[in-house]
Amino acid sequence: MNFIRQKFSNLNFCSFRILQAGLFVFLMTFQTTEAQEWKPLFNGKNLDGWTPKIRGYDLGENFGDTFRVEDGLLKVRYDAYDQFNERFGHLFYEREYSHYRLRVTYRFVDEQSKGGPGWAYRNSGVMVHGESPKTMAKGQDFPTSIEVQLLGGNGTSERTTSNLCTPGTNVVMEDALVKRHCSNSKSKTYHGDQWVTAEIEVRGNQVIKHILDGEVVLSYEQPQLDIRDGHAKELAEKLGTHQLSGGSISVQSESHPIDFKSIEIMELEKE
Repeated sequence: MNFIRQKFSNLNFCSFRILQAGLFVFLMTFQTTEAQEWKPLFNGKNLDGWTPKIRGYDLGENFGDTFRVEDGLLKVRYDAYDQFNERFGHLFYEREYSHYRLRVTYRFVDEQSKGGPGWAYRNSGVMVHGESPKTMAKGQDFPTSIEVQLLGGNGTSERTTSNLCTPGTNVVMEDALVKRHCSNSKSKTYHGDQWVTAEIEVRGNQVIKHILDGEVVLSYEQPQLDIRDGHAKELAEKLGTHQLSGGSISVQSESHPIDFKSIEIMELEKE
């Protein structure tokens, strides 16, 4: 009888330990999920937390109400522009990040601003690992950054989106330093005014992935400042390295109207 009691006692103890271990795993999973939830950077009401920098204007001057919030959307518009005149603009979020997933839902609408360059038709972008807008010159067109290029189709021709452009930067692909300015993704073409959701996974200086419809359409490593560029070289000297591990986030105005329905971030743990 004592032998049987001992067996049951051991069984109860083992069951308790298994239950305890399971509870621990559940709590850790719950905590990780909580820590990695999506959070809005754009509140759908106003531009709180965001600062415009438009070429030729002082930081914070939102010429012509280029960046505006209407109907719950962040809109980029050019009705105050007689001619675009290379007044490229960027709207910067107030914080810098290094390890995260960024998710934006956007659509191109209406007609391109008069005087906008041909390549900027249905063209915008999200800049990551960017410099601070405070370090930009008044006449500077683009922040030194990694650009996730957002492109829309013309209704007939193929045109990939979530491409890569590198103003003042370089990246590594397949163990080779890529010095060309733009690299195409393997995405499909998105024609018309449809909503598109693009995700960007950024892991410091390790890897950046462009994701559409759950598929990685472009991936590269070791984002870095291009010291052939004078301004980028100055930034590298101040930073103490040309390798980029974090930076600002901004969205573009490049002469074609665009709407952003949402801009969300999920911070990731550093490995």
